[in-house]
Amino acid sequence: MAGDQLKVLNALDVAKTQWYHFTAIIIAGMGFFTDAYDLFCISLVTKLLGRIYYHVDGSKKPGTLPPNVSAAVNGVALCGTLAGQLFFGWLGDKLGRKRVYGLTLMLMCLSSIASGLSFGKEPKTVMATLCFFRFWLGFGIGGDYPLSATIMSEYANKKTRGAFIAAVFAMQGFGILAGGIFAIIISSAFNARFNAPAYEVDPIASTPPQADYVWRIILMVGAIPALLTFYSRMKMPETARYTALVAKNTKQAAADMSKVLNVDIEAEQPNVEQKKSYGLFSKEFLRRHGLHLLGTTSTWFLLDIAFYSQNLFQKDIFSAIGWIPPAKTMNATQEVFRIARAQTLIALCSTVPGYWFTVALIDRIGRFAIQILGFFMMTVFMFALAFPYNHWTHPDHRIGFVVLYSLTFFFANFGPNATTFVVPAEIFPARLRSTCHGISAASGKLGAIIGAFGFLYLAQNQDKAKADAGYPAGIGVKNSLIVLGVVNFLGLMFTFLVPESKGKSLEEMTGENEDMAETEMDRSAS
Repeated sequence: MAGDQLKVLNALDVAKTQWYHFTAIIIAGMGFFTDAYDLFCISLVTKLLGRIYYHVDGSKKPGTLPPNVSAAVNGVALCGTLAGQLFFGWLGDKLGRKRVYGLTLMLMCLSSIASGLSFGKEPKTVMATLCFFRFWLGFGIGGDYPLSATIMSEYANKKTRGAFIAAVFAMQGFGILAGGIFAIIISSAFNARFNAPAYEVDPIASTPPQADYVWRIILMVGAIPALLTFYSRMKMPETARYTALVAKNTKQAAADMSKVLNVDIEAEQPNVEQKKSYGLFSKEFLRRHGLHLLGTTSTWFLLDIAFYSQNLFQKDIFSAIGWIPPAKTMNATQEVFRIARAQTLIALCSTVPGYWFTVALIDRIGRFAIQILGFFMMTVFMFALAFPYNHWTHPDHRIGFVVLYSLTFFFANFGPNATTFVVPAEIFPARLRSTCHGISAASGKLGAIIGAFGFLYLAQNQDKAKADAGYPAGIGVKNSLIVLGVVNFLGLMFTFLVPESKGKSLEEMTGENEDMAETEMDRSAS
């Protein structure tokens, strides 16, 4: 196929791994570091927000966020992310990847800082402004998904492209880990400086006024890593594939990549107009890529239902199995410490290793095999947790529960959580690549919203008297895990719609090589 391919694109495909590859991974990856930090750190501080702003005098338990407020605080950033994925995905194909890339990062940084300011002292005012800024934070994060994936796929060589895109996404693991570690440090420092009694000893004094700074600092610090890479994002040249195939400027593409690769690339001026420049809603797109888009959207949707519901109610699972003591036995900052410690252990033992197993093996065994394996193992472990759930809640069996729970996270990340991000950046044509990745990612975030909102209610105890304050009775953790097992099995089935892209050039996957060759033949015949 390389014979029909533009020389500048072929040069990228066959280029040896160089420093600019790692630079691109770091620049794009720090955005994802911030994405994960900002999206998941909210689960560390929701209990603290409840203690500070929703304390009820005379209650035997610390204050908690009302169900509607909790759902909004946890889910509003996901709604923003969904909107941002669709908007910036489309914009990345219209204006170019580079022109939009810096905008998303600046929006993330400003909104992250503003989230910690959250004006006012009244609960409604604080929560309203927190939700407002977290929506726009999510909007910026949403843009980072299609743009980072597309930029990395279009810069990479075909031999290690999967590992490079997966490495960008793997920075999420470090973001989750960093969020937990930073929350441990901040909560420990505040607890040492402003030592407070447990809630059951003194309900009022258990939440010192200074605790209000803890959640604000945790939310705001996420802006720092992304700010450090802003200048580098602005200096990156536009990808050669966008410049040559979409902007139709092969001369500029050759000049840009000559500098990046430190080699002389001949500037060609062939007719790169495609025989049929079909659009997203055309019959031709439906024929060529309709099932592919169904595969990428459905698998990401189903994966995120399971993945985000786990992350957002894992603190409740840890409470149920005894890793986090009853809230009344701790003060406010001690509870933040315990929740952060549990999340950090899971990230360290399963989330981070899972991502990097994918990076190491994706170009060896392929995307399809990793995704099938991941969904299969998640299904097995979910059912292994669910059916003997009463067995796992016994104090003697808690470690076994945590091991199985960690393994589900490991195979989510050494599996569909990484591959659903990689594949949409490889199998769609250049002029629709960012848009289709954005649609796939937005489908995932729709699943995340269902997981985040739905399981706040679904995982509640079946006995309303034992459910969290303000929540109706749910189906319980056991039945929720069964539902998630079924969701994972459906993800395995839909994976069969997704093609394998290992070792192939982007133009070979999308048919753009054949389109250009046919166009040249038509011109010759005429």
